[in-house]
Amino acid sequence: MLIKLLQLFTIIMVGLLAGLGLAHALERPAKMLFEPALYIALQKSLYVRWGPPHFGGLLEPLSIAATGALAFLVRRQRRQCLCTGVALGVLLLAFPVVFFWLVAPANRAFAAMTPTVVAGDWNDVRYSWEMGHGIRFGLQLVALTLLTWPLVYHQPAPPESNLQPGKTN
Repeated sequence: MLIKLLQLFTIIMVGLLAGLGLAHALERPAKMLFEPALYIALQKSLYVRWGPPHFGGLLEPLSIAATGALAFLVRRQRRQCLCTGVALGVLLLAFPVVFFWLVAPANRAFAAMTPTVVAGDWNDVRYSWEMGHGIRFGLQLVALTLLTWPLVYHQPAPPESNLQPGKTN
């Protein structure tokens, strides 16, 4: 029962995390058309609660921790362990690797800008932030798929039938 509850919790956490990534992906086309002042104003207002200590910032470490705990608990179930372990690896690629490679430097650069004081390389910073979030969403979606795959793939045996071949009830 503990494994099933942790599995449910993990899928919910990773699903919510991927939801944040999807939001970024859906916003990207419009945001890429914004002038620097509007883009930077949005960065400094819209995403404030997406990071720590707010719920959005807690989703990622909770998702990684839950996936790691689940991988440990299902270590003797070959298919589920493989899927969960790879999901953990993919989540760890999204955070910390991609986050600290592409997103965090952009966050620092945007923190130094204001809508009236824009760095000359702001377009490169924007591209790094948007690309980083796009990659992260893809990885989070892969992790969610891997976590749900054992549930979908598992096919219980059909129920026993009391029908005799050639006879109907």
